[in-house]
Amino acid sequence: MEKTILKSHLGIAIILGSVWGFAEAALGMGLHSCAALVSGSLMTGVALFFISVGWVATRRFFVPILIVLIACFFKLFDALLLYLPIKHGAIANPIFALLMEGLAFLILVALFNKNRWQKKSARALLGGGAALIAISLFPLVKFATGIPACVFPGTLVPLSIFFAPVAVVLSAFTVPLGFITGEKIRSTAANFEIVIKRKTLRDLLSPATLVLCLVLVALIRLILTQDMS
Repeated sequence: MEKTILKSHLGIAIILGSVWGFAEAALGMGLHSCAALVSGSLMTGVALFFISVGWVATRRFFVPILIVLIACFFKLFDALLLYLPIKHGAIANPIFALLMEGLAFLILVALFNKNRWQKKSARALLGGGAALIAISLFPLVKFATGIPACVFPGTLVPLSIFFAPVAVVLSAFTVPLGFITGEKIRSTAANFEIVIKRKTLRDLLSPATLVLCLVLVALIRLILTQDMS
């Protein structure tokens, strides 16, 4: 029974991490072309959505950690596609941001009893608080990667700090939405074996999602490269 639950939690983590990794790449490409300065703050809200879904769906701390690591893997895959070194501002700094977002969420969840998150207002505060912690830590990226955080043009203020209100407000909406999504996944997980009766198909779902999302990222990069050439 424990092995089945663990496998189910691993599957949820792989699927959520893969979809987040794809969303991070796809949305990042789109936002950089039309909202480059604020893109990091918008992606903070997206990140905390997936992290909160994973935690609520399983109530296991290792699941959000694994989700973040898979999203980081997608960043490394993107670096491979773009022929960029890992210690490049477009790779290392976003990975640091992903790690800080996961850390910020888990710190708040660990500090307070899970019963505290029953109210919508508390969930909104969790989202806003996690975003605030993450963006406050991001300027430290220079010490972790050697690459300073981007600043708002004409100032010395890091973009993460300048657009902090955007990240906080957006995360105050995305985290409660993540709770709702996670609760739905948790309630329907018991019926998963009934819907997909063949064990082989169930076991293949999460790795298939991972591979599919990687392929989609590669295709998007290929299309964009051809359009630019």
